[in-house]
This record gives sequence, C-alpha cells and structure tokens, in this order.
Amino acid sequence: MKLEEIGFYTLSDARARAVSWKSDMQRCELILTDRCNFKCAYCRGVKKEFQGDLTLDQAKEVVDTWASGSLHNIRFSGGEPTVWKGLLELVSYTKSKPSIQHIAISTNGSASLSTYLALHASGVNDFSISLDACCAMTADTMAGTNSRFDHISMVIRELSLLTYVTVGVVIDERNNDELNKIIEYATSLGVADIRIIPSAQSNHHLSVSVEASHPILKYRVKNLEDGIHVRGLRTNDTHKCHLVKDDMVILGGNHFPCVIYMREQGDPTGSVADKSLEEIREERRVWFEKTDTHSEKICSGNCLDVCVSHNNRVRSFQGE
Repeated sequence: MKLEEIGFYTLSDARARAVSWKSDMQRCELILTDRCNFKCAYCRGVKKEFQGDLTLDQAKEVVDTWASGSLHNIRFSGGEPTVWKGLLELVSYTKSKPSIQHIAISTNGSASLSTYLALHASGVNDFSISLDACCAMTADTMAGTNSRFDHISMVIRELSLLTYVTVGVVIDERNNDELNKIIEYATSLGVADIRIIPSAQSNHHLSVSVEASHPILKYRVKNLEDGIHVRGLRTNDTHKCHLVKDDMVILGGNHFPCVIYMREQGDPTGSVADKSLEEIREERRVWFEKTDTHSEKICSGNCLDVCVSHNNRVRSFQGE
C-alpha cells in the first residue's frame, strides 16, 4: 500500500522518494513542558535533566529554526501543552510561517472547550486527544486522577465538528479488555481516526474484533491480523531510520531521533543552542550513519509500524 493510504498526512511515497539531508523538514515536534495534570502510569515522563518549561522566546526560536528549513507540519506537546503559558501566542506566531501547513496539539483534552476553540481559531488544525477508556471509572484509573471523562468526551465531539481530531488509545492490562468498546465509543464521538498502541511497559499483541473503518485504525488492524506488532522491528525491516533526516523532536534545548526515542529515555542526538538547522541536521546525520536500528534497543523494541513502513519504503526507493 502507498504510504499516503495509511492515514497519516505527514507520510507519502513522494516524501519517501525525495527525503535527503537537504529536503524540506516534514514533521517536527516541540515539547513545551514536562508538567501535566494527569498521572498516567504508562507515561515515562522525561529525564530529570530535561524537565522544565521552555520560555515563549525559546519556543519561537525553535519555530524559526524549523521554518528556515521550510517545515510543513509542526506539533506542540508535553507533558500537557495547555498548562504551558504562551501556547495561544505561540500558535499564532507559528501560523505566520508560510511553509507550515498543519499545526497540531497533543493533549489529554482536560482544558476548557473555550481554550481549544481559541487554539483552533488561532491556527491549530489537528488535535490529538488521549482516550484510554469508554467509561469514567477506567478513565480515572488510566489517568491516575479525576480524568473528567465526560468533559473530554464533549471536547472531542465538539472539536470533531470543526477540524481534524484523532484519539490516541494506549492499552495495558488495566483497559485491554475494553479495547473494542473504546474503539466503538471513539467512533461515536465523530473522530477522524483512532490510533491504538500498547504501552511500552506491556508491549503486548493487541486484538481487535470490531470493524475498522478509519484509515489508521484499519492499517493497524490489518497489520495485527498479519502478525505485525504495533511496536518493534522484524528481521527483514531496514536497519536505518530515514525519518531523522526530515523529522525532529526537541526537548529542553536538545534534539532527539524521534518522540518515541525521547519518551523511552534515549539520549539526544545533539543540542540546538546557537546552531543553524544545517548544523543540527549534521549532528543527526552522524547519528544516522553510526546507528543500526536493529542493534539499538529502543528502536528495535519500540519503533512504530508506520515509521517502519516509511523507512522500508525509503529503502525500496533509494536503497541504503
């Protein structure tokens, strides 16, 4: 299948054919804060040395750096980005960059609806909202606090009427038996897509018996039926991560190979302080050249199926 058929607008065969150390930046994610009002047990947080909030000026500098490489898609996350002061101004600032087509927010959905509506009006056209349950009791268990399940459901329903909304469903032993009901519930809220993933701690094989009608969900369910796990590399998968060429995540003044690598406590590929995008990409090129992803435990055990598909497609188009 073509990469664009998977359902992620950041993936395409055209991107896989053209990616290089000089091509446009395609997707970048900025971690604004490690703070969060939820206490999800599966969330590893970030390493102590990278904790804290960016200032608004620091965040704007990162946006400027990425925009210098004609960045197409940007995501702001955390922690919980809506607890970070300055988010609305940062979104408006980012919207002014002509190359940026999509501005995404990853959130637990607990902020006020007015906050999300203001973010949408300022330029956010992609909301990724966590939905790990189909009832309040399980939601509170997964969130480690009062998850405000009914409020989050309302936010998802209202935003889905306005723009692109996906829900991320993290599954572990506490909600595994409810997976099919969670999918049905998310569908009833009108979301554009549903992303199911086992927690890194459990990393078990998911089982879905409901009909998959959303592109990303359908792709993932088909993989599961074919014995392809959501996380991890198989023997015949490429040994290189081509995503580091035009994709990036920044946390605490450092850039990492990808957001999964960062969240699984991996070391940064370099710092961003006083560096041009060209200098940052050179540090990433060094990591790319020396890293065999099958030998790197975080990559081999946690690389997501969509990323594997992209990297394999680059190999088929360009070789290694």
